[in-house]
Amino acid sequence: MHKTVARAALIVAALASTAAAAAATSTTPERAVAVTPATASAPIQSRDGRNRRVRIHNNTGWTMLRFFASNTSRSDWEEDILGDDVLANNASIVMNIDDGTGACLFDFKAEFTNGQNLIRNNVNVCEIADYYYTR
Repeated sequence: MHKTVARAALIVAALASTAAAAAATSTTPERAVAVTPATASAPIQSRDGRNRRVRIHNNTGWTMLRFFASNTSRSDWEEDILGDDVLANNASIVMNIDDGTGACLFDFKAEFTNGQNLIRNNVNVCEIADYYYTR
């Protein structure tokens, strides 16, 4: 239930900025998602009151096709948070990385158009506001 609420909040934030994202990435043939700071400040409160919203930056040179964030206690990847969207190079999006368990440590996995998968373990989403993928 909490994951569904978090995904719904992400979708609402992404839809609210569709026009800005389209203008910013009009030369990119793929649909990109970017969230403006005004949209990103929409209140999303976790049960324990800790902020688990993280702006994911893609500065790799490739489009991010899929993004996963799984609690470190899990042995498998959760669903693709981007869903049908992609994250273009030099774009960013705010994601609420709250699975309802109260966990702060998550493993991130990003898949890119060049076929590369980048995995980062033990990211503390309660202590960071930005996470950068670079070459």
